[in-house]
Amino acid sequence: MRIRGPWPLLLLVALLPALITGAEFLYRLAFVLMASSALGALWVWVNLRGLEIERDLRSPRAQVGGKVEDRLFLRNRSRLPKFWLEIVDESDLGGHRASRIISYLGPGQELSWGVESVPRRRGQYRLGPVLLTSRDPLGFFEARRRFPAVAPLVVYPATLELPPLALPRGPFLGGATLRRRTQEITPNASGVREYHPGDSLNRIHWPSVARTGRLLSKEFEQDPLADVWIVLDFEEASHVVAPREDSPADEPAPTDPGWMRRQIIPLPPSTEEYAVTLAASLARQQVGLGRGVGLIAWGARREVLPVDRGERPLAKILETLAVIRADGETPLAEVLSAEASRFVGTTTLVITSSTAEAWVGALRHLGGRAACIVIYIEPGTFGSAPSSLRILGALAAANLPTYLVKCGDQLAPALSQPLIEPVAQAGVGEK
Repeated sequence: MRIRGPWPLLLLVALLPALITGAEFLYRLAFVLMASSALGALWVWVNLRGLEIERDLRSPRAQVGGKVEDRLFLRNRSRLPKFWLEIVDESDLGGHRASRIISYLGPGQELSWGVESVPRRRGQYRLGPVLLTSRDPLGFFEARRRFPAVAPLVVYPATLELPPLALPRGPFLGGATLRRRTQEITPNASGVREYHPGDSLNRIHWPSVARTGRLLSKEFEQDPLADVWIVLDFEEASHVVAPREDSPADEPAPTDPGWMRRQIIPLPPSTEEYAVTLAASLARQQVGLGRGVGLIAWGARREVLPVDRGERPLAKILETLAVIRADGETPLAEVLSAEASRFVGTTTLVITSSTAEAWVGALRHLGGRAACIVIYIEPGTFGSAPSSLRILGALAAANLPTYLVKCGDQLAPALSQPLIEPVAQAGVGEK
């Protein structure tokens, strides 16, 4: 509890003359001020007793441009009414306005209100805690109480509809189809194994059960579709951020539901955010096509998500892309060399804005063992950066299919036509 306003000074001004002059009026004024202060202090103390605040976040995950639905519940468990409460939500998600002024809450009553907001930046956020403030009617005293109504929120990067890239449909190295074991049921049964709790009945191989007297389940192999590795260049030196400007993109999002349906969240003018959005969109696209997708991004730490299929690996990729930052120190050329064994017989999508030419040579070296495609984000269009002409010339000389993205480009049109046309690569065929 803390004292607000000039109350101590008023009490002093009334009490000292009363003691000096003995005037009855001044004594009464001093007593009124003291009684008012005592009642005010009691008011704010009682006003915060018996209250509870809870938060119900509909989903702990959201997406840039999507919707966050949050609801707060305020309950009065005491037998006394509550007056003039200020509720301040200390969430760090921009534009999430859950603060309220409550004029009256009766004994045993519950009040709830919902909040909808649109996340504009990927990342990890915290909704809450909630600060409750009570003041007496004369404004002499103020008391605060913080409630741990906290909910974590992860905001995935936006995923956009992109045109299909010219990717090979299936890798055949030396005439042999690359196959891997899978938990999914496919037409390619490869053998049997011991039954595991949770296996469906249609996985059980009944002839083997009859022959051995043991429960045995069928093992399956994946269909020979090309796996896709998405390689993000997250060396800090490779990325550029455009000078910050006051723009609608930086303003808090309105909470009108109609606005949410109409609004398109612009990409921040940063090569990092363009790269993350491209990676997330391509991962969703390739998973939707039934391909296995993996992610490699060396930021402050090495992030490698193995190739897998389905919505679960996609969720892991989006989770990683939500929080990863371009703060690495390893050049892309070293990343490609270190991870080269993973790319054999796959399609490798490299997303970079690096102006160092060494990584082009590393990709050329992979050309006979993997299908390599480059999405080059031109750094010079975002801010001060070396010219990209030598990089683009080296990519053309290496016959590497390349798509060019510039600051302010709509990603779908930018990826509709390659700057450098794809050509057949030795050692990689099509299904």
